[in-house]
Amino acid sequence: MKKILIFSIVFLSIINATAQIFIDKATIQYEVKSNIKKNMGNGSWEEMMKEKLPTFKTGYYTFTFADNRSIYKFDQWPETEKLPDYMRKDDENNTWYFDHNTGKMIIQKNIYGSALNIEDSIINLKWTLTNENRNIAGFNCKKAFTKIFDSVYVFAFYTDEIMISGGPCSINGLPGMIMGLTIPRLFTSWIATKVSVNNVDVNNIKPTPAKKYFTMPFIVKTVEDRTKDWYSYDEQTDENLQQKNRFIWNMML
Repeated sequence: MKKILIFSIVFLSIINATAQIFIDKATIQYEVKSNIKKNMGNGSWEEMMKEKLPTFKTGYYTFTFADNRSIYKFDQWPETEKLPDYMRKDDENNTWYFDHNTGKMIIQKNIYGSALNIEDSIINLKWTLTNENRNIAGFNCKKAFTKIFDSVYVFAFYTDEIMISGGPCSINGLPGMIMGLTIPRLFTSWIATKVSVNNVDVNNIKPTPAKKYFTMPFIVKTVEDRTKDWYSYDEQTDENLQQKNRFIWNMML
């Protein structure tokens, strides 16, 4: 009887292991939440604006992938979201297209209504894996962390049940799909809320067309040059410099 019981347990374990589903085409919805008051400065104008704004900006984005290609873009605001138009429009027009077959990415980022189109190689991030686990949207996820812009820590939870090395914005490079993401210095988090494997619109997986594209290093230098005089010498406080850095990091993300 004992041998039969052991055999049954082993047999069921094998069945469960072989029944594990690996997804190679899907649409993932993310809830993106950012503390806009902490991202703002502490000047008199910023303090006045904070009184009129909610603490968090929350939006929903979709990541659609198939054939090792993906598109990540804005989907919708919650009905309860009350933000001025200038805090919405750029987010609504940003797109991130990745082709992992060719190693290329095409990103459109909007800054105050102006579109910047980037075409470059996919950024290679160096991740450290951990033993921490978490369930997100029904998937067992493992924790990892890396740094971007030399000093900004990124914490991610990924699942190897979704077969693409992708994630929100330009964060990628793990052995599976990033389902949860936190960047503390940007006061922002991304969390997958739903995974749909049916009716995936593969025709939607294409970059935003543009007449001219720039490389990422060119965009980085341009943004840094145009923000170097944001504050006069007597305004170069740590908080002001951090606010400028957060603008640049968000732009490059």
